[in-house]
Amino acid sequence: MSLIWFILIGLVAGALAGQIVRGGGFGLLGDIVVGIVGALLGGLLFNTFGVSTGGGLLGSLIVATIGAVVLLYGIRLVRAS
Repeated sequence: MSLIWFILIGLVAGALAGQIVRGGGFGLLGDIVVGIVGALLGGLLFNTFGVSTGGGLLGSLIVATIGAVVLLYGIRLVRAS
């Protein structure tokens, strides 16, 4: 069951990050991948800086979305070079 939640949070986080960054979008599968990788990146960033969101569904969604936004900005920087 936790895998399903992980995928759903990844989908929502990827879609939110796509709206925030205003990209062309990656489609459903691409949004899931961006959200999942963003969740991993966000967790790493939050742990590195010692920031805690308190956990739970909302905290996970916030961390995943912030990580996905950072990931999308990084992708844009590499593409622009």
